[in-house]
Amino acid sequence: MSVPTVRSGELFIVGFKGAVIPPWVRRFESRYGLGGIILFDYDATADRYGNNVVSPGQVAALCTEIRALRSKPLIFVDQEGGRVCRLKASLGFAPLPSQAEFSQLPNEEKRTLAAASYRELKSLGFHFNLAPVVDLNLNPDNPDIGALGRAYSAHPAEVAANVRLLDTVARQVNLGLCLKHFPGLGGAAVSSHDEVTRLDGSIAEDQLDLFHTLGAEICGGAILVSHGIVDRWERATPVSLSTVALGSLRQRLPDVLLISDDLQMEGLRKLFDLRSASIKGLRAGLDLLLIGNNLRDEQAQLESLAGWLEAAISRDRGLKMQYGAARDRVARRKRQFYDGNPA
Repeated sequence: MSVPTVRSGELFIVGFKGAVIPPWVRRFESRYGLGGIILFDYDATADRYGNNVVSPGQVAALCTEIRALRSKPLIFVDQEGGRVCRLKASLGFAPLPSQAEFSQLPNEEKRTLAAASYRELKSLGFHFNLAPVVDLNLNPDNPDIGALGRAYSAHPAEVAANVRLLDTVARQVNLGLCLKHFPGLGGAAVSSHDEVTRLDGSIAEDQLDLFHTLGAEICGGAILVSHGIVDRWERATPVSLSTVALGSLRQRLPDVLLISDDLQMEGLRKLFDLRSASIKGLRAGLDLLLIGNNLRDEQAQLESLAGWLEAAISRDRGLKMQYGAARDRVARRKRQFYDGNPA
């Protein structure tokens, strides 16, 4: 395999502040390239709404700006439904109930709601919806999944049926989907947004099978990897940075696009700083490193991080080969969603 010239920004999904592209993003993209951009409505560091999302017209204009960038970044949004909707009905966007509510609806109503939402996402200019959540609802009190209605069910067959229905709709408009949160956060007792999260005892084969099976089927073929820790894979190392965990997943799904959960989450940052997490994640097999600049404002550090990572990749042949494979997988999705070519 030939190894391309290193442009480390092709491995990043970044977020930013504001309703238009800020100068630092244009500078970063011009120098390092850019794998993707993620949009948020709520600015967690400022504790206010109106960050990247003001109205449907403004979002469409912003996506047009992003799509005009030379490196053609993929555009991502979390539009799961219910509490996790970055494009809210109160601002004029298509409504979408929580996954728990959605699962209880008749199939025809599900298709109608999903079709309206997915057509809208595509018309606005998004390439990927960072959904659906396939975590089994093993702990209804889980503060990040069960308690927020983000899980379809505790039963794998019900989860799979909902995902396949959504995938049929997504394929009609060529919208990428991303399963989350591998290997499954539904049984956790804490949120990885806040705490180191241990998953041993809650990861059964039927949970893993959902990722293995559906990851090979869905439009876009992407999986978001959590920062949970599974001791049987690697003690004290989150799955997102684990060579053992990601190596096993990659063996099952060689072409899947592996995206980290946000590297600014406290459950990860209590263990690894941003530089360490980035290089460990790439070495373990991640394709895209998500840094939302929402949980923390680290916009100013990203150019330095990209330069440091670029230098590290350039002097390490093994890391450079990993980079080349990741960049190829990202490039295939860019062709699929910008040019209409299958991934």
